[in-house]
Amino acid sequence: MNWTKMVLVSALAVILAIAHPDRCHAQQVALKTNLLYDATLTPNLGLEMGVGKKHSVQLFYGLNAWKFGHGEDRKYAKHWLLNPEYRYWFCHRFNGSFVGIHAFGGEYDASNVKLPFGYWKDLRDHRFEGWYIGGGISYGYQWVLSRHWNIEAAIGLGAAYIDYDKFKCGTCGKKIEDGDKVYVGPTKAALSLVYMF
Repeated sequence: MNWTKMVLVSALAVILAIAHPDRCHAQQVALKTNLLYDATLTPNLGLEMGVGKKHSVQLFYGLNAWKFGHGEDRKYAKHWLLNPEYRYWFCHRFNGSFVGIHAFGGEYDASNVKLPFGYWKDLRDHRFEGWYIGGGISYGYQWVLSRHWNIEAAIGLGAAYIDYDKFKCGTCGKKIEDGDKVYVGPTKAALSLVYMF
């Protein structure tokens, strides 16, 4: 994983987040975390900004930099993800139903991981590293809990292009293949805790 790129992307995300401090007033800006992503031990943070009565844009960032276990049994799915999204709200922004168009990209280094639905079975016995980029459409709903707190659920479908280098085993071995693959299916699952400014 190119950690220099990760730091640069992180800096860009912060710059974009503070680019318009004049917009930081009631019901214009939300700070959020995806609790499902947190459950995978991947810290994440999202910033959503209203850009019209029924429109908002969101930028999400997640980073997992940990390995678990020892030796050949070590399991990990180290990665970083940047996920921008445009949303159209059917009622008012930050309340009720929305549809969105999202993009995403990042880098990964993973080994000994069993993905759901039997996807990418080689990942159980080999190490893969590379990058990915994709996009899709999403649908979600946001419930107002109080003046400053909301909860949001969202799902998305789309496609991703995944570039990879394949290695013989998780902690050793030489590169045995490089290639790419296209993924089509779910690209977003979120249950987010939202703080409204």
